[in-house]
Amino acid sequence: MLTVLDEPTSAMDVEAEHALFARYAALARSSAEASIGGITPLVSHPFSTVRMADLIIMLDGSHLVEQGSHEELMAKDGHYAELYKIQAAAYHKGLV
Repeated sequence: MLTVLDEPTSAMDVEAEHALFARYAALARSSAEASIGGITPLVSHPFSTVRMADLIIMLDGSHLVEQGSHEELMAKDGHYAELYKIQAAAYHKGLV
């Protein structure tokens, strides 16, 4: 099964957005455990929404910049980590 989510939460507040993605992630994992299989590409600009993904693919235009889990990308301290920290700081300061 293929499900594509392209900015599905653009009009939601942070709490509703997190709850929705937590449900999607739980459903995807339960499908995998049941050997149903499937993939759900998620297109998103807020990094907080992709944090729980099994694999994050960071693009710059059409070029693959980085890939890995959130933890792996943060440990690399590259482009993903830099942008994640900028977004997180904006949320903590109440700018978003």
